[in-house]
Amino acid sequence: MLSPVLCSDLSAVEPEYTEADVISTVEFNQSGELLATGDKGGRVVIFQREPQGEYNVYSTFQSHEPEFDYLKSLEIEEKINKIRWLPQRNPAHFLLSTNDKTVKLWKVSERDKRPEGYNLKDEEGRVKDLSTITSLQVPVLKPTELLVEASVRRVFANAHAYHINSISVNSDGETYLSADDLRINLWHLSITDCSFNIVDVKPENMEDLREVITVAEFHPQHCHLLAFGSSAGNTRLCDMRARALCDQHAKLFEEAVDPSTRSFFSEIVSSVSDVKFSHSGRYLLTRDYLSVKVWDLNMENKPVETYQVHDYLRSKLCALYESDYIFDKFECAWNGTDSVIMTGAYNNFFRMFDRSSKRDVTLEASREVCKRRAVLRPRRVCMGAKRRRDEVSVDSLDFSKKILHTAWHPSQNIIAIAASNNLYIFQDRLGPSTN
Repeated sequence: MLSPVLCSDLSAVEPEYTEADVISTVEFNQSGELLATGDKGGRVVIFQREPQGEYNVYSTFQSHEPEFDYLKSLEIEEKINKIRWLPQRNPAHFLLSTNDKTVKLWKVSERDKRPEGYNLKDEEGRVKDLSTITSLQVPVLKPTELLVEASVRRVFANAHAYHINSISVNSDGETYLSADDLRINLWHLSITDCSFNIVDVKPENMEDLREVITVAEFHPQHCHLLAFGSSAGNTRLCDMRARALCDQHAKLFEEAVDPSTRSFFSEIVSSVSDVKFSHSGRYLLTRDYLSVKVWDLNMENKPVETYQVHDYLRSKLCALYESDYIFDKFECAWNGTDSVIMTGAYNNFFRMFDRSSKRDVTLEASREVCKRRAVLRPRRVCMGAKRRRDEVSVDSLDFSKKILHTAWHPSQNIIAIAASNNLYIFQDRLGPSTN
């Protein structure tokens, strides 16, 4: 079971929070020592793991500002849609962040020394009168208080007509993709003024539009492979070796739907909200509204595993549609050994599925649990009128409280859960095992 090691509550300073404080993405870096969150206010907060195991604030910076597109008379929100870390190759860290229209490359670095003894400037940085300089000195570096600096190095803009929903760094470490509703573009990290369109599902007549791209991700090992999910409930695997424009997919992962069970909500709840390759690269994890599915890349016609996340909501789809909750986009995550799957649900619940034992558990992310630093207790949802003391009735679920964004440490049993403006970090009480 899991026990909380730290609950970083981003609303701890203010009892009330604004919409700008709501966390919109969570991402560990490749080592797991850093954890980045983005919020609807355009801010990025980076947490660093201390030697004792806790994560504390390392750096905070404003990544995006609200803008206005005067040609289309549209406001562009500052909300951070995705954050992706680049592999670390020097003491500095690099990450990509994106809002609806613009991707930015940020450099996060430390500085604990300051140069002193300039020849042409005084101690306050003002330029000296050259006529007063009678001798030259060698500048020296002197220790100073540690300063973490975040500076934008690249801005990738003006390439998407529609809202960017995902970005993914390629395994080659030199390119990345950005995807919107109808197109996926390939960028080189050093080139900002042009990108290459590798997927385009826009029909000649927009009235013929049947589906949109919801998420896209590169394969973790093969730089020529990428997968993207659609609102029609399928996931396509594309091979860039086959053709420059991947208008024809290499594989289509789609489960046949029984016509007798089809309803008005069938297509809505089957929309793929997240796609994640396993660390091994053999499996593909997809999340729709009601379930998570594991696909073997060698078998397209049906998933090898299907796990129901909140099947008890099937009877409430009409009410969820009227309140727009049915359009919520839940993410999913693998643990470090691809043996356990995690995804979010309502009422601040999140679900974990053990692939080998087929056991599952529902846990709750709440400030009360973190204050006690207690072992997380399994929660259950009942559908009948009678319920046990430790059960929650499906009719009393709070749909405004939901776990949309989750992340798993790449090698240890540490998970990050975003619930509204709160960030919860839990770890296995048995230690850093990934079993």
